[in-house]
Amino acid sequence: MDFDLEELVNVEQTFYEEGYKDGFAHGRIHGSIEGRALGREKGFEMWEELGFYEGFAMLWQVILSQRGTADDRAAQHIRQLLALLAQFPRVNPSATDPTELDIPKLFRQIRSRYKALCAALGVQPTLRAGAPSATAEDSDPAIDLADAPSGGSKSVWPVQPAANARAGAQLSF
Repeated sequence: MDFDLEELVNVEQTFYEEGYKDGFAHGRIHGSIEGRALGREKGFEMWEELGFYEGFAMLWQVILSQRGTADDRAAQHIRQLLALLAQFPRVNPSATDPTELDIPKLFRQIRSRYKALCAALGVQPTLRAGAPSATAEDSDPAIDLADAPSGGSKSVWPVQPAANARAGAQLSF
């Protein structure tokens, strides 16, 4: 018999090394694919939230200007929120162009400014990125708004919960 005893002693290590190399190459390919998909998903969530904040600020800017109310505090929060949103990068920074922009910090500042704007307007903030509560998803927002006490603030649009009850009463199964 002609075989190398030394090679037989290291057979387990040889199989381990070959499996590691194959697994590493496979993981590099699939990790890149999964990383791109996750990045796309998280990027969409971020931009959805930022778009909500920008639309919210622009809507209230128009409402305040049409009402002619001189609410300097709310107007200042709107300007600052829109300025923070303008600082957010619109394209992916490349690895060769290191920007000293801290995106999570800017995102926290935007969320904080949004909450401050909601407090100045007397509006309940809708947190988009936080963990959704079970009551927020299951409840009807029109009914929640109708049950909320009016704190003397002027409503932007009327809420009529009676129409919702009548529409459901016409269904028969």
